[in-house]
Amino acid sequence: MDTDLLYSDDHLVKNDRKEPFMNSMRVRLIAILLFTHVNVFAMSDLDYLPQSIQYDPAIPKPAEVLGSPVGTWHVRHDQLVEYMRVLAQHSDRVTIKETGRTHENRPLLLLTITSPQNQANIASIQQRHLDTISSGKTPDPSEPLVLWMGYSVHGDEPSGANASLLVAYYLAAGQGPEIDQLLNDNVVLLDPSVNPDGLSRFAQWANMHKSQNLVADPNNREHRQRWPSGRVNHYWFDLNRDWLLLTHPESRARIKEFHQWRPHVLTDFHEMGPNSTYFFQPGIPSRKNPWTPDQNVKLTEALGDFHAAALDKSKQLYFTQEAFDDFYYGKGSTYPDAHGSIGILFEQASSRGHLQETINGSLAFSSTIQNQVTTSLSTFAGALNNKKALLDYQAQFVNETQDLLKNDDERGYLLSESSDIGKFNQLKRILQQHQIRFYKLNKDAKVDDVTYAAVDTIFVPLEQPQYRLIKSLFSTRKRFTDNTFYDVSNWNLPLSFNIAYSAVSKSNMRRLSVSDQPATLGQPQIPELDSSAYAYGFAWQDYYSPKFLQRLLENDVQARIAQSAFSATTNSGTISFAAGSIVIPTALEQPDNLLSIIADLSQQLSVPVWSIKSGLTRQGIDLGSSKMEPVTLPKVMIVGGLGTSQYEAGETWHYLDNHVGMPVSIIDLDRLGNTNLDDYTHMIWVSGRYNQVSESTADKIDAWVKEGGVLIGQQSATKWFAKQEWLKANFMKQSEVTGAFSAKGLVFADKEAFDAKQRIAGAAFATKLDVSHPLAYGFTRELLPVFRNSDDVLLMPEKPFITVAQYTEKPLMAGYTSDELEDLIADSAAIVAHRLGKGRVIGFVNNPNFRGYWYGTSRLMSNAIFMAGFIDSEG
Repeated sequence: MDTDLLYSDDHLVKNDRKEPFMNSMRVRLIAILLFTHVNVFAMSDLDYLPQSIQYDPAIPKPAEVLGSPVGTWHVRHDQLVEYMRVLAQHSDRVTIKETGRTHENRPLLLLTITSPQNQANIASIQQRHLDTISSGKTPDPSEPLVLWMGYSVHGDEPSGANASLLVAYYLAAGQGPEIDQLLNDNVVLLDPSVNPDGLSRFAQWANMHKSQNLVADPNNREHRQRWPSGRVNHYWFDLNRDWLLLTHPESRARIKEFHQWRPHVLTDFHEMGPNSTYFFQPGIPSRKNPWTPDQNVKLTEALGDFHAAALDKSKQLYFTQEAFDDFYYGKGSTYPDAHGSIGILFEQASSRGHLQETINGSLAFSSTIQNQVTTSLSTFAGALNNKKALLDYQAQFVNETQDLLKNDDERGYLLSESSDIGKFNQLKRILQQHQIRFYKLNKDAKVDDVTYAAVDTIFVPLEQPQYRLIKSLFSTRKRFTDNTFYDVSNWNLPLSFNIAYSAVSKSNMRRLSVSDQPATLGQPQIPELDSSAYAYGFAWQDYYSPKFLQRLLENDVQARIAQSAFSATTNSGTISFAAGSIVIPTALEQPDNLLSIIADLSQQLSVPVWSIKSGLTRQGIDLGSSKMEPVTLPKVMIVGGLGTSQYEAGETWHYLDNHVGMPVSIIDLDRLGNTNLDDYTHMIWVSGRYNQVSESTADKIDAWVKEGGVLIGQQSATKWFAKQEWLKANFMKQSEVTGAFSAKGLVFADKEAFDAKQRIAGAAFATKLDVSHPLAYGFTRELLPVFRNSDDVLLMPEKPFITVAQYTEKPLMAGYTSDELEDLIADSAAIVAHRLGKGRVIGFVNNPNFRGYWYGTSRLMSNAIFMAGFIDSEG
């Protein structure tokens, strides 16, 4: 890397430079932060920290609260919380805020650590900082930097959370003019554990397997977690992929605080495999998100020079610029980049337990903690010495964003949804949480030959501070400078929600009449119910209709599902009910409080219910028709445990538990053979390795399905269903898929790019949905975008009426997929469903619940549960 100045006005400081403006105090501070020898096999808390300064004896060290020095045991989250609260009680430099609660009701903490003088004026400091950002003006150089230190978003990467104890102590107890300068010039926001539930799960695992004589054998149970791992949160999601999607309370609380502070630097401390060393950003330069300014990378490099110097001093191995990427804005080290902050990823080789043998020798837990402490302090050092550059960068970011907007032919996006207010509201909530404004139309608009009804449409203008993030959320880009992706290549929000939308150009803006006040969530009109009604009915289109039906069944309400459409006379006039609508006849034996049950649920879920006056309908089937199918309370099993994907199992559990309100049983794969399958009506299989399933267990499943069970599979489970001949369809042979790519003329250096070409890096694909099929009840458009990240190709079945969705001729909608793979996928099957004996088999090629935010396809899972009885085509 070029060590010349990266800013023409000499604001960017490299660690090996001695800038003229640096005063002697700052030079001394950097020496303390970077060049003090520390013992990597720490025996006490102070061994981790610079020895050249004094520490206030009135501030308790971690060992005084935990009962042993940091690194002796893996800290539990409750211990971590206790210590941070003790610090706040004993130090006027520290305040603590509970920002939210996890799924398991653990507190989410954010510490504000700065000088007592800054603490006394923290609200005004915060407001001045936000005001300066919004104005795009360069802040006063005396203003403090805001540094967000985030640790252990993955619970089984615990060195970060354990290091946070020491960093907090260092800032609270360190004494001397150098520390005073550090605290005066910075407001440190310390997030000690981004994933408390996962950290607690892993700490318990590591501690319960610790021997008095530490066992370094990598095969030891201490180093080999079972299913689910501590990496994930309560619902087994990777929270480092949720910064943009906001599926979980941990992310929602963090993003709310982020926007209340907009830090200059945000750190993201992780771990990687034991046989690695230490990584800090920048990552691979060509894999930066195109909406992130190049100046961001230059500042990251400048800070990286300080990390290198610190790790050099302690003789630690490390690497940079050769792994990871900064592309997906949903990760902790990239979300800040879309907002003028500098997000920095750190990756430490993991001991997993307390001591592990690696190719680099024995790796102690204390050593992993030490490196995270070291780079935390080098972050302070680098930020202080590049203070002016960091202050200037946020103003530069705002002004450059305005220039981008001026040169953009697009002015914003129209989004419309007329039949599913619940789903549309959830998309709006995500926009609101990211500080993205949207507006109602004053009148209908026509764009690209599509008419957008004002009552059902919002406009998201690009002319707002979140311009770069909006462009990312609405991107349909398919080709990239570097086609190798560490994670997904697209996260288009309206596609994931299956919402009709159009980009609005400058020339089309004159056709729009947009309200000057930001819009709010939609509120459907809820009709007043008639106690003398013949029946009650509600549509299946709303996202929360399945939850409504589940709650009715749990309250012993007898309901019917309409297999065909009809129009009925109601107190609100004639209402059309599509196939899949729910009818509750009062003639059946119903609970005495039926009316209050329905009314309460209608209000809670914002799903309108109509009072039907007669069983004789205006059009379609009558209410006493045999096509009004009785529905009973399902008993659903998810197959989980070793051999299955914890992510996909968790996503399915999360959807059914949170969005359908359905209790589901999660049965470990290795216990399935001893489980009475007759206790369950539906069985869901996610991706996994199923070759180990015994023949006797497979025979049990076969008999269960043929006696009436509903077997639902996704991704590799669907492929296994086909191999077992439960699903009457065939997958393309893997040799045919790989054979579509030619390596002719390539050299060894081309191998990485060639491998990347054969991988689908999380992209959106178009399918054509058979909207007449029971699995499509509630869907109103044939076009159904789906998320895809595998190269499995399900061939079109020969039998008619069993293909629910098929990929289009040119299916790639957004994200990267090679031409070869797109051609193979074109016109192939996406969803297949049919009878098998008395039961049904349903196979999804994709994951309909991907990361909890693909609202456009997750409804397919509840349809597979409630509507499966209507599937009558033989496979």
